[in-house]
Amino acid sequence: MRWDLARVARICDGRERGAAVIDSVSIDSRTVESGGLFVAVVGENHDGHDFIGEARAAGAVAVMAEDGRLPDGDGVEVADTLTALRALGMARRREIACPVIGVTGSSGKTTTKDLIAAALGSGAHASPQSFNNEFGVPLTMLGVPDSATAVVVEIGSRGPGHIAHLGPVIDPDVAVITNIGRAHWEMFGSTESVIDAKWELVSALGPEGVAILPADDERLLVRAAGAMLTFGEESDADVDAVGVEIDDTGRASFELHFRDEAAVIRMPLPGRHQAVNAAAAVAAVVAVGRSFGEAAQRLETATVSPWRMEVVSRRWGSGEIVLVNDAYNANPDSMAAALETVAAMPGRHLAVLGRMHELGEFEAEAHRQAGALAASLGFSVVAVGDDPGIADGAGEVADSVADVAAAVELLRAMIVPGDVVLVKASRAAGLEAVVAQLQVDPQ
Repeated sequence: MRWDLARVARICDGRERGAAVIDSVSIDSRTVESGGLFVAVVGENHDGHDFIGEARAAGAVAVMAEDGRLPDGDGVEVADTLTALRALGMARRREIACPVIGVTGSSGKTTTKDLIAAALGSGAHASPQSFNNEFGVPLTMLGVPDSATAVVVEIGSRGPGHIAHLGPVIDPDVAVITNIGRAHWEMFGSTESVIDAKWELVSALGPEGVAILPADDERLLVRAAGAMLTFGEESDADVDAVGVEIDDTGRASFELHFRDEAAVIRMPLPGRHQAVNAAAAVAAVVAVGRSFGEAAQRLETATVSPWRMEVVSRRWGSGEIVLVNDAYNANPDSMAAALETVAAMPGRHLAVLGRMHELGEFEAEAHRQAGALAASLGFSVVAVGDDPGIADGAGEVADSVADVAAAVELLRAMIVPGDVVLVKASRAAGLEAVVAQLQVDPQ
């Protein structure tokens, strides 16, 4: 990428000042690169115009600002910086000749995105962490190097039309829907609305595009009109995970089948559900014409974004404990998957659980169900913070505490060597701090 300010201004219907040439774009003054363009977007909590000075000091050669707010120096003035960022992303997409794979779904988006990138091999460019919104999607496209052999973009939805709005930025060759679950019901109100919103990614496909869909969800399959590959577990899917077994560290081993080919895989990350995520990833890779066998083999060394079923052993008194950090996000389906995975691991099981956000009217019942499932699987439960029903569902095996500090104090009294401790909640609960503090041996 190498654009002069005149080109940037044309893309965004703006007015340039100066003749700088940019080779990157950022909206964060802390990460802007030397030679980059700093776009001063206005968000819910921060106004990028307040950080223009820091961005220039960090090496930004130009700034994009809104009308009347561009200070001295090279830059581009536009009516709305977020609209301009989307336009920049669309322009960069038109320069990209390699395949672009879009990933959405109620859960598993980030992990599946990471697995696709791993299965594609060297040269694949993927969204960093979960860059899946109106800021992150254009930035992902703008960050694609000229040498990329494929691009993997995660995209979320905060309501009807959100993915459709970002569809032209991705312009996917392959669209993956991981699943339709009970996440974000507060925004959508019904399962059908969730399906409609996720299907917007498939609708963004061109005539040669391929949809990658879960084989066990007829609600999605009946909508497919173009090319399609399915994935699943023991489901006669196009890419099918067969004979899934879980080891003592929660990692899945299985055979992956595609037509007349098969590969034996041992996943490097915990979770029984990773078998289905792996099937989705490989389906996306073969959809762009890559080798099934090579894609499957690469999964065994895949790495994923942090705080997603991270399993670590730590010294604790005279022995060790196992911490399972799944504190980045939570919804009813991912909560159940995490509990079932950890329950299969040897040891006494503790679940440190926080609130699952954005469930709307289903919130209380979903939390009661999570608590009840934890109790039925043999967990002792510590419910942290604002709890709409986890402790009620878990009953006598549950304790409730107000915050992270109280949780850590209680857990230090409860934990003994040999315990397995799952920590899971939506990101807003901040339970990664529990994991950090339990890393320290109390002895």
